[in-house]
Amino acid sequence: MGGMDPMQLEKVRSGRGFFAALDQSGGSTPKALAEYGIDESRYASEEEMFDLVHSMRTRVITDPAFDGSRILGAILFEQTMERDMQGVPAARYLWTEKQVVPFLKVDKGLAAEQNGVQLMKPIDTLDELLERANRRQIFGTKMRSVIHDADKDGVAAIADQQFEYAARISAAGLVPILEPEVSIGSPRKDEAETMLRDALQTRIKALPDDAAVVLKLTIPTQPGRYVGLAADPRVLRVLALSGGYSRDEACALLAREPSMIASFSRALLEDLSDQQTDEQFHAQLDASIRQIFDASVDKEPAGG
Repeated sequence: MGGMDPMQLEKVRSGRGFFAALDQSGGSTPKALAEYGIDESRYASEEEMFDLVHSMRTRVITDPAFDGSRILGAILFEQTMERDMQGVPAARYLWTEKQVVPFLKVDKGLAAEQNGVQLMKPIDTLDELLERANRRQIFGTKMRSVIHDADKDGVAAIADQQFEYAARISAAGLVPILEPEVSIGSPRKDEAETMLRDALQTRIKALPDDAAVVLKLTIPTQPGRYVGLAADPRVLRVLALSGGYSRDEACALLAREPSMIASFSRALLEDLSDQQTDEQFHAQLDASIRQIFDASVDKEPAGG
Protein backbone atom coordinates (compact mmCIF):
# COMPACT_ATOMS: atom_id res chain seq x y z
CA MET A 1 0.00 0.00 0.00
CA GLY A 2 3.09 2.18 -0.05
CA GLY A 3 2.34 4.11 -3.25
CA MET A 4 -1.17 5.20 -2.30
CA ASP A 5 -2.15 8.65 -1.10
CA PRO A 6 -2.41 8.12 2.69
CA MET A 7 -5.23 10.66 3.11
CA GLN A 8 -7.29 8.97 0.40
CA LEU A 9 -6.55 5.53 1.84
CA GLU A 10 -7.72 6.61 5.30
CA LYS A 11 -10.85 8.21 3.89
CA VAL A 12 -11.81 5.02 2.02
CA ARG A 13 -11.02 2.82 5.03
CA SER A 14 -12.69 4.74 7.83
CA GLY A 15 -14.60 7.76 6.52
CA ARG A 16 -18.29 8.32 7.28
CA GLY A 17 -20.23 8.35 4.04
CA PHE A 18 -20.79 6.43 0.83
CA PHE A 19 -19.60 6.06 -2.77
CA ALA A 20 -21.23 7.63 -5.81
CA ALA A 21 -21.22 5.34 -8.86
CA LEU A 22 -21.17 7.63 -11.91
CA ASP A 23 -19.78 5.06 -14.32
CA GLN A 24 -22.59 4.27 -16.76
CA SER A 25 -20.85 3.14 -19.95
CA GLY A 26 -21.84 3.07 -23.63
CA GLY A 27 -24.52 0.40 -23.30
CA SER A 28 -26.27 1.92 -20.29
CA THR A 29 -25.86 5.61 -21.20
CA PRO A 30 -29.09 5.99 -23.26
CA LYS A 31 -31.14 4.64 -20.35
CA ALA A 32 -29.34 6.90 -17.85
CA LEU A 33 -29.99 9.92 -20.07
CA ALA A 34 -33.64 8.95 -20.58
CA GLU A 35 -34.16 8.72 -16.82
CA TYR A 36 -32.60 12.18 -16.56
CA GLY A 37 -35.13 13.50 -19.09
CA ILE A 38 -32.99 13.45 -22.25
CA ASP A 39 -34.43 11.11 -24.90
CA GLU A 40 -32.61 9.81 -27.97
CA SER A 41 -34.03 12.57 -30.20
CA ARG A 42 -31.69 15.01 -28.43
CA TYR A 43 -28.50 13.46 -29.87
CA ALA A 44 -27.54 12.19 -33.30
CA SER A 45 -24.23 10.46 -32.56
CA GLU A 46 -22.36 8.63 -29.82
CA GLU A 47 -20.14 11.67 -29.41
CA GLU A 48 -23.15 13.91 -28.72
CA MET A 49 -24.54 11.29 -26.33
CA PHE A 50 -21.31 11.22 -24.30
CA ASP A 51 -21.19 15.02 -24.27
CA LEU A 52 -24.68 15.08 -22.75
CA VAL A 53 -23.90 12.44 -20.12
CA HIS A 54 -20.70 14.28 -19.22
CA SER A 55 -22.76 17.44 -18.72
CA MET A 56 -25.09 15.47 -16.44
CA ARG A 57 -22.21 14.08 -14.38
CA THR A 58 -20.55 17.48 -14.22
CA ARG A 59 -23.78 19.00 -12.93
CA VAL A 60 -23.93 16.35 -10.19
CA ILE A 61 -20.28 16.56 -9.15
CA THR A 62 -20.00 20.37 -9.21
CA ASP A 63 -23.21 20.85 -7.21
CA PRO A 64 -22.54 22.09 -3.64
CA ALA A 65 -24.40 19.07 -2.21
CA PHE A 66 -21.78 16.72 -3.66
CA ASP A 67 -18.67 16.83 -1.48
CA GLY A 68 -16.43 14.81 0.79
CA SER A 69 -18.42 15.51 3.94
CA ARG A 70 -20.86 12.77 2.90
CA ILE A 71 -19.35 11.16 -0.22
CA LEU A 72 -16.12 9.22 0.22
CA GLY A 73 -15.45 8.09 -3.34
CA ALA A 74 -16.79 8.41 -6.87
CA ILE A 75 -16.51 5.78 -9.61
CA LEU A 76 -15.93 7.27 -13.05
CA PHE A 77 -16.38 6.03 -16.60
CA GLU A 78 -13.19 5.99 -18.71
CA GLN A 79 -14.31 8.95 -20.84
CA THR A 80 -15.09 10.99 -17.72
CA MET A 81 -11.54 10.41 -16.47
CA GLU A 82 -10.20 11.90 -19.73
CA ARG A 83 -12.38 15.03 -19.52
CA ASP A 84 -12.30 18.18 -17.43
CA MET A 85 -14.71 19.70 -14.92
CA GLN A 86 -14.53 23.47 -14.59
CA GLY A 87 -11.21 23.39 -16.44
CA VAL A 88 -9.63 20.77 -14.15
CA PRO A 89 -9.13 17.05 -15.01
CA ALA A 90 -12.09 15.16 -13.50
CA ALA A 91 -10.18 12.99 -11.01
CA ARG A 92 -8.09 15.88 -9.77
CA TYR A 93 -11.21 18.06 -9.48
CA LEU A 94 -12.90 15.38 -7.34
CA TRP A 95 -10.05 15.29 -4.84
CA THR A 96 -8.76 18.86 -4.75
CA GLU A 97 -12.15 20.63 -4.95
CA LYS A 98 -14.46 18.08 -3.32
CA GLN A 99 -12.24 15.80 -1.19
CA VAL A 100 -13.84 12.79 -2.92
CA VAL A 101 -11.55 9.86 -3.81
CA PRO A 102 -11.61 9.00 -7.56
CA PHE A 103 -12.06 5.46 -8.88
CA LEU A 104 -12.32 4.18 -12.46
CA LYS A 105 -14.54 1.50 -14.00
CA VAL A 106 -12.19 -0.77 -15.97
CA ASP A 107 -14.35 -3.69 -17.13
CA LYS A 108 -15.56 -3.96 -20.74
CA GLY A 109 -19.00 -5.39 -20.00
CA LEU A 110 -20.36 -8.88 -19.54
CA ALA A 111 -19.86 -12.12 -21.45
CA ALA A 112 -22.76 -14.43 -22.30
CA GLU A 113 -24.23 -16.39 -19.40
CA GLN A 114 -22.62 -19.75 -18.60
CA ASN A 115 -23.04 -21.92 -15.47
CA GLY A 116 -25.57 -19.41 -14.11
CA VAL A 117 -23.15 -16.45 -14.23
CA GLN A 118 -21.85 -13.76 -16.55
CA LEU A 119 -18.10 -13.32 -16.39
CA MET A 120 -16.50 -10.10 -17.55
CA LYS A 121 -15.40 -9.86 -21.14
CA PRO A 122 -11.58 -9.90 -21.35
CA ILE A 123 -10.12 -6.53 -20.28
CA ASP A 124 -7.56 -6.57 -23.08
CA THR A 125 -6.44 -2.97 -22.60
CA LEU A 126 -6.03 -3.20 -18.82
CA ASP A 127 -2.31 -2.42 -18.56
CA GLU A 128 -2.61 0.70 -20.71
CA LEU A 129 -5.75 1.76 -18.84
CA LEU A 130 -4.01 1.39 -15.46
CA GLU A 131 -1.09 3.45 -16.72
CA ARG A 132 -3.48 6.25 -17.74
CA ALA A 133 -5.35 5.94 -14.44
CA ASN A 134 -2.13 6.45 -12.50
CA ARG A 135 -1.28 9.44 -14.67
CA ARG A 136 -4.73 10.90 -14.00
CA GLN A 137 -4.38 10.46 -10.21
CA ILE A 138 -7.00 7.72 -9.91
CA PHE A 139 -6.90 5.88 -6.57
CA GLY A 140 -8.63 2.62 -7.52
CA THR A 141 -10.72 0.70 -10.04
CA LYS A 142 -14.02 -1.15 -10.28
CA MET A 143 -15.07 -4.22 -12.29
CA ARG A 144 -18.46 -5.94 -12.39
CA SER A 145 -19.62 -9.46 -13.13
CA VAL A 146 -23.06 -10.99 -12.40
CA ILE A 147 -24.29 -14.14 -10.67
CA HIS A 148 -27.76 -15.25 -11.77
CA ASP A 149 -28.02 -18.59 -9.99
CA ALA A 150 -26.42 -20.62 -7.20
CA ASP A 151 -24.06 -22.66 -9.37
CA LYS A 152 -20.87 -23.57 -7.49
CA ASP A 153 -18.69 -23.75 -10.61
CA GLY A 154 -20.08 -20.47 -11.91
CA VAL A 155 -19.53 -18.65 -8.62
CA ALA A 156 -15.97 -20.03 -8.38
CA ALA A 157 -15.25 -18.82 -11.94
CA ILE A 158 -16.57 -15.34 -11.06
CA ALA A 159 -14.41 -15.16 -7.93
CA ASP A 160 -11.30 -16.46 -9.75
CA GLN A 161 -11.65 -13.91 -12.54
CA GLN A 162 -12.21 -11.01 -10.14
CA PHE A 163 -9.15 -11.88 -8.06
CA GLU A 164 -6.93 -12.51 -11.10
CA TYR A 165 -7.62 -9.01 -12.40
CA ALA A 166 -7.42 -7.56 -8.86
CA ALA A 167 -3.84 -8.86 -8.54
CA ARG A 168 -2.81 -7.00 -11.70
CA ILE A 169 -4.55 -3.82 -10.53
CA SER A 170 -2.89 -4.00 -7.12
CA ALA A 171 0.50 -4.55 -8.76
CA ALA A 172 -0.04 -1.26 -10.64
CA GLY A 173 -0.49 0.53 -7.30
CA LEU A 174 -4.28 0.93 -7.45
CA VAL A 175 -6.98 -0.42 -5.13
CA PRO A 176 -9.43 -2.78 -6.88
CA ILE A 177 -13.15 -2.75 -6.18
CA LEU A 178 -14.40 -6.28 -6.90
CA GLU A 179 -18.08 -6.30 -7.88
CA PRO A 180 -19.49 -9.83 -8.24
CA GLU A 181 -23.16 -8.80 -8.25
CA VAL A 182 -25.83 -11.33 -7.28
CA SER A 183 -28.93 -10.51 -9.33
CA ILE A 184 -31.85 -9.44 -7.14
CA GLY A 185 -34.01 -11.55 -9.48
CA SER A 186 -32.04 -14.73 -8.85
CA PRO A 187 -34.35 -17.65 -7.94
CA ARG A 188 -31.77 -18.80 -5.37
CA LYS A 189 -30.38 -15.45 -4.29
CA ASP A 190 -29.83 -16.47 -0.66
CA GLU A 191 -27.94 -19.64 -1.61
CA ALA A 192 -25.87 -17.80 -4.24
CA GLU A 193 -24.84 -15.21 -1.64
CA THR A 194 -23.64 -17.91 0.76
CA MET A 195 -21.58 -19.49 -2.02
CA LEU A 196 -20.16 -16.10 -2.96
CA ARG A 197 -19.27 -15.21 0.62
CA ASP A 198 -17.40 -18.49 1.06
CA ALA A 199 -15.58 -18.07 -2.27
CA LEU A 200 -14.54 -14.52 -1.38
CA GLN A 201 -13.36 -15.50 2.11
CA THR A 202 -11.16 -18.29 0.74
CA ARG A 203 -9.47 -16.00 -1.78
CA ILE A 204 -9.05 -13.06 0.61
CA LYS A 205 -7.33 -15.34 3.14
CA ALA A 206 -4.79 -16.18 0.44
CA LEU A 207 -3.87 -12.51 -0.14
CA PRO A 208 -0.71 -10.97 1.37
CA ASP A 209 -1.18 -9.31 4.75
CA ASP A 210 -0.63 -5.85 3.25
CA ALA A 211 -3.17 -6.30 0.42
CA ALA A 212 -6.03 -3.81 0.06
CA VAL A 213 -9.29 -4.54 -1.76
CA VAL A 214 -12.82 -3.16 -1.69
CA LEU A 215 -15.86 -5.38 -2.23
CA LYS A 216 -19.06 -4.15 -3.90
CA LEU A 217 -21.90 -6.59 -3.30
CA THR A 218 -25.65 -6.92 -3.58
CA ILE A 219 -27.46 -6.19 -0.32
CA PRO A 220 -27.87 -9.74 1.06
CA THR A 221 -31.10 -11.54 1.81
CA GLN A 222 -29.86 -12.28 5.35
CA PRO A 223 -28.63 -9.11 7.11
CA GLY A 224 -25.06 -9.30 8.35
CA ARG A 225 -23.95 -11.97 5.90
CA TYR A 226 -20.80 -10.04 4.95
CA VAL A 227 -19.75 -8.91 8.44
CA GLY A 228 -16.89 -11.43 8.45
CA LEU A 229 -15.57 -10.14 5.13
CA ALA A 230 -15.73 -6.54 6.35
CA ALA A 231 -13.72 -7.46 9.47
CA ASP A 232 -10.73 -8.70 7.45
CA PRO A 233 -8.00 -6.01 7.55
CA ARG A 234 -7.30 -6.53 3.85
CA VAL A 235 -10.86 -5.46 3.00
CA LEU A 236 -10.95 -1.66 3.17
CA ARG A 237 -14.73 -1.45 2.75
CA VAL A 238 -17.76 -3.50 1.76
CA LEU A 239 -19.97 -1.44 -0.55
CA ALA A 240 -23.62 -2.12 -1.40
CA LEU A 241 -24.91 -1.79 -4.95
CA SER A 242 -28.53 -0.74 -5.48
CA GLY A 243 -29.06 -3.54 -8.00
CA GLY A 244 -32.34 -2.33 -9.50
CA TYR A 245 -34.02 -1.39 -6.22
CA SER A 246 -35.50 2.09 -5.93
CA ARG A 247 -33.61 4.47 -3.64
CA ASP A 248 -36.21 4.03 -0.90
CA GLU A 249 -36.01 0.23 -1.09
CA ALA A 250 -32.21 0.17 -1.29
CA CYS A 251 -31.81 2.55 1.66
CA ALA A 252 -34.30 0.61 3.81
CA LEU A 253 -32.36 -2.62 3.17
CA LEU A 254 -28.96 -0.98 3.60
CA ALA A 255 -29.89 0.48 6.99
CA ARG A 256 -30.11 -3.12 8.31
CA GLU A 257 -26.55 -3.92 7.17
CA PRO A 258 -24.03 -3.20 9.93
CA SER A 259 -20.93 -3.45 7.75
CA MET A 260 -21.98 -2.06 4.35
CA ILE A 261 -22.11 1.46 2.92
CA ALA A 262 -23.75 2.50 -0.33
CA SER A 263 -22.21 2.63 -3.78
CA PHE A 264 -25.35 3.59 -5.67
CA SER A 265 -25.69 4.61 -9.31
CA ARG A 266 -29.27 4.79 -10.60
CA ALA A 267 -30.65 5.11 -7.05
CA LEU A 268 -28.45 8.18 -6.50
CA LEU A 269 -29.56 9.88 -9.72
CA GLU A 270 -33.23 8.97 -9.30
CA ASP A 271 -35.56 12.03 -9.50
CA LEU A 272 -32.88 14.30 -10.99
CA SER A 273 -33.89 15.92 -14.28
CA ASP A 274 -32.38 18.00 -17.05
CA GLN A 275 -35.50 20.19 -16.84
CA GLN A 276 -34.97 21.13 -13.18
CA THR A 277 -33.73 24.59 -12.30
CA ASP A 278 -30.39 24.68 -10.48
CA GLU A 279 -32.28 25.27 -7.21
CA GLN A 280 -34.61 22.29 -7.80
CA PHE A 281 -31.71 20.09 -8.89
CA HIS A 282 -29.65 21.02 -5.83
CA ALA A 283 -32.57 20.42 -3.44
CA GLN A 284 -33.26 16.96 -4.91
CA LEU A 285 -29.59 15.92 -5.02
CA ASP A 286 -29.07 17.12 -1.44
CA ALA A 287 -32.12 15.13 -0.25
CA SER A 288 -30.96 12.00 -2.11
CA ILE A 289 -27.42 12.26 -0.72
CA ARG A 290 -28.79 12.79 2.80
CA GLN A 291 -31.01 9.70 2.54
CA ILE A 292 -28.19 7.48 1.22
CA PHE A 293 -25.70 8.87 3.75
CA ASP A 294 -28.09 8.16 6.63
CA ALA A 295 -28.65 4.56 5.44
CA SER A 296 -24.86 4.11 5.21
CA VAL A 297 -23.91 5.48 8.65
CA ASP A 298 -26.99 5.28 10.91
CA LYS A 299 -27.74 1.59 11.22
CA GLU A 300 -30.81 -0.06 12.67
CA PRO A 301 -30.10 -2.18 15.75
CA ALA A 302 -29.94 -5.92 15.14
CA GLY A 303 -33.44 -7.33 14.99
CA GLY A 304 -34.86 -3.81 14.54
